[in-house]
Amino acid sequence: MDAVTGEMFEDAPEVAESERLTLDLDGWEGPLDLLLSLARTQKVDLREISILELVEQYLAFITDAKALKLEIAADYLVMAAWLAYLKSCLLLPKEEQEDPSPEELALRLQLRLQRLNAMREAGARVMARNRIGRDVFLRGAPEGIRVVRKSLWQAELYDIISAYGQIRARTEPAVHVVALRPVMTLEAALERLERMLGHSVEWAALQSFLPESDDRGYRKSALASSFVAALELARQGKAQLKQADHFADLMVRKPE
Repeated sequence: MDAVTGEMFEDAPEVAESERLTLDLDGWEGPLDLLLSLARTQKVDLREISILELVEQYLAFITDAKALKLEIAADYLVMAAWLAYLKSCLLLPKEEQEDPSPEELALRLQLRLQRLNAMREAGARVMARNRIGRDVFLRGAPEGIRVVRKSLWQAELYDIISAYGQIRARTEPAVHVVALRPVMTLEAALERLERMLGHSVEWAALQSFLPESDDRGYRKSALASSFVAALELARQGKAQLKQADHFADLMVRKPE
């Protein structure tokens, strides 16, 4: 157990005198790490060391040292706990117990301290790396990838003429020519309908007053003009109109 205990604190960090825990006990006066080293070599009788005074002085030391590093306080806590364990091993009767032996506990504690030291070193290496914005800086205007394009046209004579025709059609001014179509004016329809109503006093369909023609466009124009003329004659009181049902023939006659 002594050999293992010694290896545990060989790598303990060096501290300044202001950060060193100095004890003033009945059987010892000096640094805590030296007390542990002497106890390991059995040069100090731990039976005369008061664990209560050790704890009180450790707490007072932690309270006064406001700027103390956390790892140093942890190391002192482990040292004090190890002294308390060594004294308990001396005071308690040595009987066979199911608990691990002190040598095994010391080995476990040594492995834990090694892992703690490895984590500290890893954290220090991470924090010591270059930081963007402090040690290294990003480029202000990163350059993109330059792409060079070369067009290879493949066209036949028909494609060239077709493209030229489409462009020419878009640029040519549009000319609208209204075709001359035969129509019946409203005045002609009004005169024709008024003249024909003078010879008929019976109800007759409006289509019967239309002129005979094979031109469908002219017949449509004559029907529309005759319809407007019939409405005008009915307004003037020169004709009467009636319709039996929706979309039925419009009947016209001279008023009685």
